Amino acid sequence: QVQVVESGGGLVQTGGSLRLSCTASGLSLVDYTIYWFRQAPGTEREGVSCIRSRGGVRYYGDSVIGRFTISRDNGKNTVYPQMNSLKPEDTAMYYCDATWAAVGRCTAAVNGFGSGYRGQGTQVTVSS
Repeated sequence: QVQVVESGGGLVQTGGSLRLSCTASGLSLVDYTIYWFRQAPGTEREGVSCIRSRGGVRYYGDSVIGRFTISRDNGKNTVYPQMNSLKPEDTAMYYCDATWAAVGRCTAAVNGFGSGYRGQGTQVTVSS
């Protein structure tokens, strides 16, 4: 059974940092394009970042460039978005989607949300 789980969210003050995790069982994330996106109540989903399979190529949304980074630890089958210099407007539920690499496109537009395996999300709240 395939399961994708996000974790690491919480309450943090403005300017603080959080490291989220997206881990999977039943599949190897290295073969998947990973999308991170977020959604706050009453708002549209927003692409935060994506990282291609086996790699290296990654992109970030305009609102997070210079503050967020994303990386893979293939040995732990986990992807880590690192969020620094957090702002109240970063408050949202954050989701991870793992889409098979042949299908999932990760481009500089960061406007995809994937169509694969997705977790339940992890809440990030940034206080002012």
